[in-house]
Amino acid sequence: MQAAERWSRDSLLVKGSKKAWTIGPKFPLLAPSPPDPPAHPPQLPGGTADASGQPLPMTLYHSLVVGSLISPFWSTPSLLGISNTCPHTDTFCPLTPLQHGRLKVREQKLKLYRSATQTVFQKRQAGELDESVLELTSQILGANPDFATLWNCRREVFQRLEAQKSPEELAALVKAELGFLESCLRVNPKSYGTWHHRCWLLSRLPEPNWARELELCARFLEVDERNFHCWDYRRFVAAQAAVPPAEELAFTDSLIVRNFSNYSSWHYRSCLLPQLHPQPDSGPQGRLPEDVLLKELELVQNAFFTDPNDQSAWFYHRWLLGRADPQDALRCLHVSRDEACLTVSFSRPLLVDSGMETLLLLVDESPLAVEWRTPDGRNRPSPVWLCDLPAASLNDQLPQHTFRVIWTAGDVQKECVLLKGHHEGWCRDSATDEQLFRCELSIEKSTVLQSELKSCKELQELEPENKWCLLTIILLMRALDPLLYEKETLQYFQTLKAVDPMRAAYLDDLRSKFLLENSVLKMEYAEVRVLHLSHKDLTVLCHLEQLLLITHLDLSHNRLRALPPALAALRCLEVLQASDNAIESLDGVTNLPRLQELLLCTNRLQQPAALQPVASCPKLVLLNLQGNPLCQTAGTLEHLAELLPSVSSILT
Repeated sequence: MQAAERWSRDSLLVKGSKKAWTIGPKFPLLAPSPPDPPAHPPQLPGGTADASGQPLPMTLYHSLVVGSLISPFWSTPSLLGISNTCPHTDTFCPLTPLQHGRLKVREQKLKLYRSATQTVFQKRQAGELDESVLELTSQILGANPDFATLWNCRREVFQRLEAQKSPEELAALVKAELGFLESCLRVNPKSYGTWHHRCWLLSRLPEPNWARELELCARFLEVDERNFHCWDYRRFVAAQAAVPPAEELAFTDSLIVRNFSNYSSWHYRSCLLPQLHPQPDSGPQGRLPEDVLLKELELVQNAFFTDPNDQSAWFYHRWLLGRADPQDALRCLHVSRDEACLTVSFSRPLLVDSGMETLLLLVDESPLAVEWRTPDGRNRPSPVWLCDLPAASLNDQLPQHTFRVIWTAGDVQKECVLLKGHHEGWCRDSATDEQLFRCELSIEKSTVLQSELKSCKELQELEPENKWCLLTIILLMRALDPLLYEKETLQYFQTLKAVDPMRAAYLDDLRSKFLLENSVLKMEYAEVRVLHLSHKDLTVLCHLEQLLLITHLDLSHNRLRALPPALAALRCLEVLQASDNAIESLDGVTNLPRLQELLLCTNRLQQPAALQPVASCPKLVLLNLQGNPLCQTAGTLEHLAELLPSVSSILT
């Protein structure tokens, strides 16, 4: 056998390594940690190469553990098999006969493993699915339970034996299989294939012993209460056995009391509580009654005061704060006579005419069949949808036209009137009537959240660098009164970015989202159609569906890198200022029917082709591109004039 072939074979003995070039001997641990490699590792005599002819580099043996001993020696292939180099003397040390013996034992095990696997595949291909396949696969899975294909083979065997064996014989096989599965779980308690196979097996039994399965889950969770595979299996068993949610909730109580740091237990509570306390019109996620919510807030507060740095309780706390989701609503309805178009915005994205979400349009109380589309033309869930209107529904002969949209899935509707001589008409929810980004809090809940805010601030004084505490303070202030706490929220964002610089980009986006929400609320209260968002250090644009009626939008002097496709929802926009940003893409500046002025000075537009979406804006007359890199390219103005023939003034 050639050296390269021998080395390729031996390297397979290292489990889980794609380039396992080293096989370490069993030497006593000579140092607390493996020494650094020599600056100039010795070269092998004669030049040793792998199967492709490339020289094999010397690799410090770090990962292969034999018993409790680690080799600090350099391992390299040699013409005689494997040699070791001492890092202290740079001299080669051949393997001892004992070490060669160990390698031969492992080599023999690998040969048996491969032989058994090959036999199983041959039997499967030949259709010989009998008990011998169970025996062969049990030998392999007993050592490696994560061989998914072999679990499939066992299921195929059981399906065939169900028609061949008597009920007594089959029961004996199932009992043996359940015992075998337990032994596999002791080898790897987090084996996906083993847990799935147990689910499959029990679901085929006429009378499974679910009580025993619950006891099995309890035993495994005593060993590792955070084993989410076991938690998933317990949820399956509890559902099959019709265990009352109250009993399962009590089980999560016991584990949380024992160890607050238990993601799965907190998550299970979030599934059980809506079942125990169903609320009408609570939506797909479910909301909790106020007394239950307050009790949960008290429990989770005890958890993160006990261990402020544990994430699991903070995540559950955030889930609790997010329970008050707004109900389905039709936010705004707008009709334009000039564009012969009707636009409607919703409280959440939806896919119209998908079989679930249907919109009905009535014009002067008569149904009108229309084709709905999204502003950006993409067939995907969107909070804004529009349709073209026939000329007959917009004629100026009548004193007014009434448009009513019915959202059948949300069981809501909205109506607006287009008066004679008017170019547009609309009807929208006001922020003074219904909060757009949060639900109103009762006096009792507000008092509790105020108390929590005070407690978190006290905790933050004790733990000034606890990022979870800082983020929760921000979220609590948002839940209580976003406008009242706006200045203080921005200060906490600065502190949080200093404490957690690795997530600075995420925090910048979250800060931008909150600032946009506040700006929309202020605009709603003032009942204006002009929105100034300049000098706010924005990095992302959110909630653009709330700006359906905006005519002037100032986004200048921020840190925006793109104008997103959602910007196409601004059907009334006439002037867009976005100078002094870092904009590279204009995908959102498309199909804006009223846009007349677009100011993009001092951005990062590189090529005239980036302006292609702007060509779809029919009324654009002024485009300012001064200070962009594309202005430095010769012939740019001519290229833009050809690309945008309807724009009368292009400044470069």
